[in-house]
Amino acid sequence: MNYRKISQGLSWALHPFLLPLYIMALLLTATAFARYPADVKLYLLWVVVLYALVIPLLVLALLRSLGRLSDWRVDRRDERMLPLAAGLVCYLLCAYTLSRIPSADFLRKFMLAAACCEAMCLIVSRYWKISLHLTGMGAVVALLVLMNVAGVGNMMAPLSVAVLCSGALASARLYLGCHNGWQVFAGFAGGFCLSVFAVLFL
Repeated sequence: MNYRKISQGLSWALHPFLLPLYIMALLLTATAFARYPADVKLYLLWVVVLYALVIPLLVLALLRSLGRLSDWRVDRRDERMLPLAAGLVCYLLCAYTLSRIPSADFLRKFMLAAACCEAMCLIVSRYWKISLHLTGMGAVVALLVLMNVAGVGNMMAPLSVAVLCSGALASARLYLGCHNGWQVFAGFAGGFCLSVFAVLFL
């Protein structure tokens, strides 16, 4: 079995750019948000796709064309600052856009949680290489835990899947040599704690 290819596949499938899309798809199909009209759901999904995926990818492409990135994976700590700063701005803009829909306040908090995670990674990356992948998974697990506690749909199955995926992703990042154990743990713990704080207090 080619463990390297499996690890790389997991890293791409659970990339931080894609995690907001997975969560949005879950919210719009398995919670009270599923009762939104189709046009509203499409609008919400498009807003998240634009700010969480399209614009960050365009920023990466621009930085790559300018020679500021040596690799699309952005594994070098010294090259992470501009992509993370762009991601922080994108999530804040997404949260502002979603705030215009009062009934979508949880979605706004979800984006603020992502912005907090970006800010943490931006600060930490100046001194240390924290795992961006596990930061994202920590945030996902935290959101699903809070949704279970709040009774926003039955999220036990998605939560179980997210926990298993977190373990598999951590193993993949360690196997690929992208991080050590502390960097993986710090990413997950930081993403989890910041997301809980954002959802409860922001």
